[in-house]
Amino acid sequence: MRTWTDALRFAFQPVVNLTTGGIAAQEILARPETGDILAEARRNPELDGGLAVLALRAAARKETLLPLHINVFAATLADLGGIGPLPEAVRAAGRMPWEVTLDIVPPYTHVPQRALLEAVAVLRGQGFRISADGIGDGDVPLRLLTDLSPDLVKLDASLLARPAAVRAMRTLCEELGALVAVEGVETELQHAAALSAGAQLGQGELFAPPARIPVAEVYVPPSSPAAVPPPRSGPSVREFIRPAAVLPVTASALQVRALLTGSPEVSGVLLVDQTGAPVRSVHRSRFLLSMSGRYGHALYADRPAVKLGDAPRTVGIDATAWEVLDVVAVGGPDRTSDDVTVVDRYGRCVGVVRLADLVRALAETRVEEAAGLNPLTRLPGSDAITGEVDRWLADGRVFALSWLDIDHFKQVNDGAGFAAGDELIRAVGRALQEAAVGHARVGHIGGDDFLVLADEAGLDQVAALLDATWSAGGRPVTLSLATVVCGPGSVADHRQAAACLAPLKKAAKALHGASWVLGRAGVPGHEIRRGSDAYPAEAGYAAVEP
Repeated sequence: MRTWTDALRFAFQPVVNLTTGGIAAQEILARPETGDILAEARRNPELDGGLAVLALRAAARKETLLPLHINVFAATLADLGGIGPLPEAVRAAGRMPWEVTLDIVPPYTHVPQRALLEAVAVLRGQGFRISADGIGDGDVPLRLLTDLSPDLVKLDASLLARPAAVRAMRTLCEELGALVAVEGVETELQHAAALSAGAQLGQGELFAPPARIPVAEVYVPPSSPAAVPPPRSGPSVREFIRPAAVLPVTASALQVRALLTGSPEVSGVLLVDQTGAPVRSVHRSRFLLSMSGRYGHALYADRPAVKLGDAPRTVGIDATAWEVLDVVAVGGPDRTSDDVTVVDRYGRCVGVVRLADLVRALAETRVEEAAGLNPLTRLPGSDAITGEVDRWLADGRVFALSWLDIDHFKQVNDGAGFAAGDELIRAVGRALQEAAVGHARVGHIGGDDFLVLADEAGLDQVAALLDATWSAGGRPVTLSLATVVCGPGSVADHRQAAACLAPLKKAAKALHGASWVLGRAGVPGHEIRRGSDAYPAEAGYAAVEP
């Protein structure tokens, strides 16, 4: 007698790292030959739980290295309190629970939220990772999403038409410690939009359609430098994570050798404990050299592989590419080609980062930055600053945008000569860079005009430049500074911020000597903080409007 499982097949669709172009995981999708088994599973939690176990078993027969994504309805987890047979199925397949991500699928309406959260806590305790699926096209409440605190959030591609929403979700995910994926990517324009909005992972027909056999390669369009947002403090390590080849810490050297010889693309093997925490790192070349030497096989084959491994070099999931390079620099020269292990907040392995990926990306970043630098001061131009303004706005940050210039600079050039004028501009630029603290950004937008983006608390260091002694060709020179403070919702983008700043600059230039005028977007009036004409009765004569 035929059962529903006889007509059931499974397909694999890759989850792609948008930065490296590599396959980060494989999602397993049920594809029945007849009937609508998924509609039945939505109504029948036991059936849905059984599908998850069958999906894992199907993957074990065809995929041995990549992390797996398995779908399960939210109502199923709330009703069953988890998926009882799944941990045993994972062990039987020779996998580790943390290699499996459960994609929690809508609908969430009428699902008891407390029961769902309790079930997710059980799954996390068993070592599974959690993904919130269908965000943007589903019905997950925002409060529930934050309570779930998923490891991954999957956005529907329809959100790409609303980039501000995707950027806001990226900011939320950074707070939650989650990655952002975009599903249903079908065109190169959508791919570029996903990159620009800050998504780290992608899925869709553009990369590869679902297939009976897991694909080894995917199509990833070449991305233009403009498609990738400039880094805040260096690219995030999340953008470079590759799947790790893992074995239990009890594995023998023969088991490691079998994995390496059967998978030439693997550069090393991580030996992990039962929780998924890395214990030792086995480098491909050093290990195979030891095994291939005289008596190597006889000496090492049946011995624990940990004897041939090194202490893993690890970084947290929130590290930057520069921090990874710091970790590499600390090790000996013989380990410069070793992968660096990325761990989550529980100390479990998330994946590995290859040094070649980081060096390539950082070199491209430096080339792109150099192309936008002012040749006189080697400071970035206005595009870099205005782009950062928009990112700070998307993050909901309060910031101060300042415009600083040299008073009567044409007279300086005419009287002291252009060489003295150029040297003065370079000196002001250097002083601004030294005064900028924390995450402040300084830009040279042309001539004697500079832009400074900073937190409000860092303004005094910038304003201290007004009190310094400046001269060109023996002629005394003063500086003018105009600042607009922008809070959440006060301006829509960098254009409105610049429009608020323009009248403040005019007011500062109208004062005698070194001057500083500060206003707040959306608040009438301004404050004169420096300037010989600064009398209390005169404050507030200009309005700063968004």
